[in-house]
Amino acid sequence: MAFHAEGLVAIIVFYLAILAVGIWAAWKTKNTGSEGDRSEAIIVGGRDIGLLVGGFTMTATWVGGGYINGTAEAVYVPGYGLAWAQAPIGYSLSLILGGLFFAKPMRSKGYVTMLDPFQQLYGKRMGGLLFIPALMGEMFWAAAIFSALGATISVIIDINVNISVIISALIATMYTLVGGLYSVAYTDVVQLFCIFLGLWISVPFAMSHPAVTDIGLTAVHHVHQAPWLGSINSLDIYTWLDNFLLLTLGGIPWQAYFQRVLSSSSATYAQVLSFLAAFGCIVMALPAILIGAIGASTAWNETEYGVPDPMTKKEADMILPIVLQYLCPVYISFFGLGAVSAAVMSSADSSILSASSMFARNIYQLSFRQNASDRELVWVMRITVFLFGASATAMALLASSVYGLWYLSSDLVYIIIFPQLLCVLFIKGTNTYGAIAGYLFGLVLRITGGEPYLYLQPLIYYPGCYPDENNIYIQRFPFKTLAMLTSFFTNIIVSYLAKYLFESGTLPPKLDFLDAVVARYSREHMDKATLVKSDNIVLNELAPVNPRHSLTLSSTFTNKEAFNYVDSSPELSNAEDN
Repeated sequence: MAFHAEGLVAIIVFYLAILAVGIWAAWKTKNTGSEGDRSEAIIVGGRDIGLLVGGFTMTATWVGGGYINGTAEAVYVPGYGLAWAQAPIGYSLSLILGGLFFAKPMRSKGYVTMLDPFQQLYGKRMGGLLFIPALMGEMFWAAAIFSALGATISVIIDINVNISVIISALIATMYTLVGGLYSVAYTDVVQLFCIFLGLWISVPFAMSHPAVTDIGLTAVHHVHQAPWLGSINSLDIYTWLDNFLLLTLGGIPWQAYFQRVLSSSSATYAQVLSFLAAFGCIVMALPAILIGAIGASTAWNETEYGVPDPMTKKEADMILPIVLQYLCPVYISFFGLGAVSAAVMSSADSSILSASSMFARNIYQLSFRQNASDRELVWVMRITVFLFGASATAMALLASSVYGLWYLSSDLVYIIIFPQLLCVLFIKGTNTYGAIAGYLFGLVLRITGGEPYLYLQPLIYYPGCYPDENNIYIQRFPFKTLAMLTSFFTNIIVSYLAKYLFESGTLPPKLDFLDAVVARYSREHMDKATLVKSDNIVLNELAPVNPRHSLTLSSTFTNKEAFNYVDSSPELSNAEDN
């Protein structure tokens, strides 16, 4: 394959344009909010992201390189087809559910990150534990899409994969470093436009190639391979449902999503943004579905690609750039490449900023330095943006199983964080003991179920499991959903059991070493005044905040009072009267 100078120039121009928009947005950030709210402006954009920009940036966060490449691949692969392309419907439903049930309570309480309610109710240590799967999900996701981008660019313009990964990561990290959420949001607008235009321009050219059979015919008839509409084998129904629930419910508890929710100007806007993004995800998936169908309808021996076909060469995951390269004119394929690189950068920058925001606020500030200055937090975020960006790049270049690690970490988000989020927002009475027990039970059940991508054999063989070609057992039983439900109910049962044992006197108060039930005020927990500091939050949207009772103790909630803000305790009433 020859080196394409024109393609390289096109990519450079596109990247410079994205960088210019990011720097402009960073300059805009400096003129937003008060001087003391600089760190919060970087994390949640001063809470004034409007519907247009907010809708674009929330859609672009989901419509990434993995989303469009993975959708095209699922439609193309024989035996799977459109029936197994679950991401468009799964993520759209995830956004709808997020808007209906999660966006309003999170935004109206004025949190800054997704982990704030966990630290408010369960304490700093539990917040740190939940940071681990959240960080793993964001970092491995960024690494996986950087890896996919390098391979895609190398297909189109034949340059070194490592160079393309490093340059792309540098661009995304640079504008995220200087501008935070504003840079990410405004570049998302440009990137989403490029994805939409680039892919839709490519589709008619690819479809009209003489080697491509009518996709309406190949949808239901075997021409070059099995019909691209696909089917679900009766033995695989439970696997399909398990994966679908993972996408739908596991797509909610991500900092990248709640960062957009919490940056919206009101709780109602946060809900509307979620619904707009759900519609955007469906629309943006259409060209990827068509490209996958075109790949399944092509006689590859009649193209420059030759034989064998991409599936035989084990290049099915690259079907989108292959279609752009071999079925479209050169200038169209370069434009389509811009669309793919835009998709990747729009997801990678969000993941890097999300990981940095959670670390700076929930680990550095709330766990170690509650009196840290705003300037200090800004520099912590900048340093961690660079470190996390460099780490994701290194994993993309060095790790041979980045996708396997991402699959496992995204499972942990679904199995551990989602049930904890349900409990912290909607189940009254849960406490730190239940949260830790649910965390551990979910983690153990997931790991013992095995992971084929990491060649990890299961320790628990559920009904219907079978060995693959590498003799790694594949689970047909929906064990991920089982682990999630186990984590959820364990949290509730252990919380109420601990509450009963301590309040009935069965266990002495000194055994409440987590200060989760007996202690009325603990340094481990935090109140609204600690979590909410921005002047940009409309106060009438917030739940009432109890005044601080001590200058030496952080005014903190116990589990009993975490969501019952009016304390009816006679002791406290007398203390306040005095």
